[in-house]
Amino acid sequence: MSGEYIMKSGNSQAILCERGIRTFEVATRHTLDLSGSSVDKAKSHLSVIVYPSQGVGIRDYVVPLSSRAVAAGVIIDGHDNLLSASERGLQALRLDQFSDLFVQAQQVAHAVGRDFVEV
Repeated sequence: MSGEYIMKSGNSQAILCERGIRTFEVATRHTLDLSGSSVDKAKSHLSVIVYPSQGVGIRDYVVPLSSRAVAAGVIIDGHDNLLSASERGLQALRLDQFSDLFVQAQQVAHAVGRDFVEV
């Protein structure tokens, strides 16, 4: 209901963002809950996006999770200098990884009937 609360306060541009849930899993920062984001989308009129960079917190898992999340909408961290990327350096993609992800994400988006938009 946080999105509804924000909208009631006058912001009509609220978007729900799945960025991981706390579980007992220790291999990643959080567990990216794609099933929860699907439920959110089914039960809400708001847009729902997925933020795998924040959810998993480990660069090597961002690309595969992003490909799976494209059907929902996705935000990905990238940085051209990972050493200066503050606390997000471990989850930010290198530019070559970003390039590979774009190719994969475009293919997945096309397969599920979505547009892929670079922002």
